[in-house]
Amino acid sequence: MSAESDEQLMRIHIATLFNCDAYGRIRSLGRPWSRPGGAPRFFMGRRRDGNVWLFRDDLPDEQTRELEVLCRSEPSTKDLRRPPRFAPEIRAALQGLGPITREYRGPAYLIPEGTEAPPYAVLITKEEGRMLEAGFPWMLPHLRADVDIGPVTAAVVNGSAVSICYCARLSPLAAEAGLETLDAMQRRGYATAAVSAWATAVRRRGLLPLYSTSWENLASQRVAEKVGALCYGEDWEIE
Repeated sequence: MSAESDEQLMRIHIATLFNCDAYGRIRSLGRPWSRPGGAPRFFMGRRRDGNVWLFRDDLPDEQTRELEVLCRSEPSTKDLRRPPRFAPEIRAALQGLGPITREYRGPAYLIPEGTEAPPYAVLITKEEGRMLEAGFPWMLPHLRADVDIGPVTAAVVNGSAVSICYCARLSPLAAEAGLETLDAMQRRGYATAAVSAWATAVRRRGLLPLYSTSWENLASQRVAEKVGALCYGEDWEIE
């Protein structure tokens, strides 16, 4: 098990998810490249031993103070699947500023050391980008750009990537996994292989490999289970 506590892991997780201002308010997502989607108005990292929360930097001070009171009242819980007690009140405070367009809750994991990938799961370099052409062409410009996007790994079948794992978020301390698998290649272990290779590559850089998903995404949770991932908390985001 990692030497980091759940509290430390959650703070590293947050520092990897978001770019924040000097007051700890969310300015943008911690993505190594630009992709559609903005930062949430509200985030709470729930743990079994406490919570931490952030607000986007454009929320008015009055609503921020109201949300702060509600967040301080939110108890920790041993069952992270259970909805937050003050969720209705927090939603109502945010809806007063505009409609909620997305809400997300799901477990956050650390992938431990010692994950082993099969030989067909490989690190994708610029020179090997051709393996992505058929299934994941959107990754090629990022892979070839003069920007460090972190490790990209793939499960490869007949010379072509069928599942890829990449750094959806990246910080000096950790990387958050992004995972995509071709529809026709799902439920064959390829996603698990790609994630295992990615976690190994991330740790070789001296970073912690983090993995998060939604409670509804059972397939993604199974991948986490297969790589021995350790749940240290829950993400709760509202846009």
